[in-house]
Amino acid sequence: MASDLFSADTVQNIVDTATHMLSPHGPNGTLTPTDFSVHFFLQITAIILACRVVGWLGQKLLAQPQVVGEMIAGVVLGPSLLGLLFPGLAAELFPKETKSVLYVGAQFGVGLYMFLVGTTFRGDHFRTNGKSAFAVSFSGIAAPFLIAVLITPMLLKVPGLFAEGLPQSQATLFMGACIALTAFPMLARIINERGLNNSALGTLSLTAGAFDDAASWCVLAIVLAIFGAGPGVAVLAIGGGVAYALLVILFGRRLLAPLGRAVERRGEMTHTVLAITLMVFCLSAFIMDAVGIHAIFGGFIVGTAMPRGKFVEELKKKVEPLTVVLLLPMFFTYSGLNTRMDMVNSASLLLIALGVLVASIAAKGVACYAAARLCGEDNRTALGIGALMNSRGLMELIIINIGLQKGIIGPTLFSMLVLMAIVTTMMASPLFELVYGRKARLSGELGAVPEQALS
Repeated sequence: MASDLFSADTVQNIVDTATHMLSPHGPNGTLTPTDFSVHFFLQITAIILACRVVGWLGQKLLAQPQVVGEMIAGVVLGPSLLGLLFPGLAAELFPKETKSVLYVGAQFGVGLYMFLVGTTFRGDHFRTNGKSAFAVSFSGIAAPFLIAVLITPMLLKVPGLFAEGLPQSQATLFMGACIALTAFPMLARIINERGLNNSALGTLSLTAGAFDDAASWCVLAIVLAIFGAGPGVAVLAIGGGVAYALLVILFGRRLLAPLGRAVERRGEMTHTVLAITLMVFCLSAFIMDAVGIHAIFGGFIVGTAMPRGKFVEELKKKVEPLTVVLLLPMFFTYSGLNTRMDMVNSASLLLIALGVLVASIAAKGVACYAAARLCGEDNRTALGIGALMNSRGLMELIIINIGLQKGIIGPTLFSMLVLMAIVTTMMASPLFELVYGRKARLSGELGAVPEQALS
């Protein structure tokens, strides 16, 4: 019997089984439910490993926060590096059929993270700095659309950047939305990692970023409506989003207050309270996704209405580690799988990409800095706001992926905008520390960078 177990045929069978472990086992080469499961767990292992390693390298070599390393790790796992160097391995590890599973996990992860960010939102800071927040937000929208008006006619003359025959008005609106975006999830993570959660600057930047992103998504809804999805898309997105936000702002705190009282009485969050809280989050994310904005705004909005105090402490203790370490990296990887960095492959295209980058920085960072200064903020604070607001991150990747999928832009412009997103995001944290963070920490205005930013 023992000799049969170690016979040549048995060993060969084991080798063949292991070799084809990631191959489809269904009829006509389709993946079975077991195949999806096998791929999923291997993908998660690769994602976590890549995010931790690249995040650590980014901290040590480039002084970047963990989140920027995770964004780059997502691109590394995609066709830009892994798919370029090891196409066979990339195809085996991330077959097209499994992307839908990663997509769902990605949306859940980023939505849950923004829900946690919403629970730390300080309304008093917003009211105190309401004038500055509005001015920064307005400037962060108006200036990018003005720049888009100026550069889009030139971009339309380059074959392959936009869809053939796309009207200039639609192209301008789309470019304006892309440039106006602030990396809302990325900005929230940087603010959290830099210890700015409870600061006026952090709240002002996060609020202005939220408004800018919401406006950009509404503009995108209008573009999609004009492009062929129908006017109902725009009406539902803008009307439904505003109505839901007002509902949560006016009644959310009162309706959710019993959850906070239950936690205060018990001194801990029970499984029942946690279950109700997660159901509320999922319902809110569903509503905003269904109307055509994005699930992350649903998470953030309802997060701002959650009870404070012991409730938030318990919620973060139970939910945040899994969200940050496991779920959020799925979001970065999914976006990275749709990113091609090899499309900008000539001097003229590289020059155009550089022009788009410079125009985007001027339209967002410089404009938000100027608005903050005009509202009475000191130079150091205004520079800090400009540095943070200039970050695009993976919100940019989401919106340009939609543009690519809908046929509004071509792969070349898509890649240029990816480059812009990565560069502006990598600029944000070191530039912020240079113009604001270091002096603020030395003076005691800000504490040391929290430990979680370094792990």
